[in-house]
Amino acid sequence: MILEDKDLISIQEVRNLLCQAKIAQREISHFSQEKIDDICEAMAKAGEKASVHLAKMAQKETGFGIWQDKVTKNVFGSRMIYERYKDLKTVGVLEEHPENKVIDIAVPVGVIAGLIPSTNPTSSVFYKALIAVKAGNSIVFSPHPNALKSILEAVKVISDAATQAGAPSGLISCMTVPTLQGTQELMKNKNTNVILATGGGAMVHAAYSSGTPAIGVGPGNGPAFIEKSANARKAVKHIIESQTFDNGTICASEQSIIVEEANKKEVKQELQNQGAYFMDSEEVAKLSKFILRANGTMNPQIVGKSVQVIAKLADLHVPEPTKVLIAPDTFENVGPKDPYAREKLAPILAYFEVADVAAAEMLAQKLLENEGAGHTAMIHTENQSIARHYALQIPASRILVNTPGAVGGIGATTNLNPALTLGCGAVGGSSTSDNINPMNLLNLRRVAYGVRELGDIKATDPVEDSTCVTDKPSTTTTDKLVEELVKQVLAKLK
Repeated sequence: MILEDKDLISIQEVRNLLCQAKIAQREISHFSQEKIDDICEAMAKAGEKASVHLAKMAQKETGFGIWQDKVTKNVFGSRMIYERYKDLKTVGVLEEHPENKVIDIAVPVGVIAGLIPSTNPTSSVFYKALIAVKAGNSIVFSPHPNALKSILEAVKVISDAATQAGAPSGLISCMTVPTLQGTQELMKNKNTNVILATGGGAMVHAAYSSGTPAIGVGPGNGPAFIEKSANARKAVKHIIESQTFDNGTICASEQSIIVEEANKKEVKQELQNQGAYFMDSEEVAKLSKFILRANGTMNPQIVGKSVQVIAKLADLHVPEPTKVLIAPDTFENVGPKDPYAREKLAPILAYFEVADVAAAEMLAQKLLENEGAGHTAMIHTENQSIARHYALQIPASRILVNTPGAVGGIGATTNLNPALTLGCGAVGGSSTSDNINPMNLLNLRRVAYGVRELGDIKATDPVEDSTCVTDKPSTTTTDKLVEELVKQVLAKLK
């Protein structure tokens, strides 16, 4: 009897897929912009056509979210991504700057390792494959084991469409035997050029530690500040829509609400009117035991679940129409051990009351520094100067004004670049703060013509040093000599 080790099978599969991906990428690197765009259009159409089937499949397999909302995400990840970037030039000469005699040329990064989470499995496949191919790359996916079947099906849908449109075989592929060892091989293998990581903190950290260039994202924990000038009814509507969209599985969704003393009664009434349930202290304590696991990470038992499922899990008795659970919290509680001040990815919101805008800014900063730094924050206000000041103070890469966080952050209800991977910048441990798009997956080769000679920028007038050669010049004298030399060079460069 021959025993087969799953980890070894997985590693070998990855190596084979990467070799095929490298060959395919070399071929596609010679394609014209028109041919690349035709392939992307075919992928988008196929993804859109399979949106309902894959949404139901993903929801059934993972138990996360609402399949109808996953349809919307699938259409977003296929059709909307394609439409936004279809006219973007990503092949050959991108731009010429005749005044500076510089030319920008697009160069694909090569083979991309795409890590796919279980919260947005099929839509993430569509999105990552489209932006990778649009930039002239191949991509090999590492699927989350809990969403393996739906991810493999999504990959097949767009891979087949790409091949039928003229793409080489192996351009888009996926591990069928996902293991930790296989994923590590995918990230560290010499044939992998860039890692595009979406997933848990440990996986993203592993991507950055692999030795391969990586684009990773951190967790979200977006606070939503309802400033006193805001339309309370509309602000609450946006927040509840966001939190109930696919049961809160988009990382840009709101995780807490901040209100001022001046409008707290109005906001609280609107929340109750629109289906929010304010838990009492006993209920808050009960539910808190199910939000985080013993190791301090998010409990998958609540992720993407409805209020009714969560309530049953925690033995809470809430009205049947309840859409969102609200946990009153305090500034003093915010910290790593406060489960309500963390990312939850479920229809659960912390609720804070503060004195004024300054206090709201301090609290939002504290929440994001606790978790989610660099990700997303929301403000609802009719005062544009307050919105601008708020944006200058809050450590987030996306400050969303008067829009639902989940769909605003990914660019569905805003004009941000549409994306399902949202960079958190240096403050959040990411290599970029962008909504990741095709331009993040290509390099620029710059052609630069000489416009001056060395002699034109070199200091020609002698700078006298009055000190004896045997003496060590004073610091003051040395600084003056350097300053004079710099002045001469700057004058030449003008």
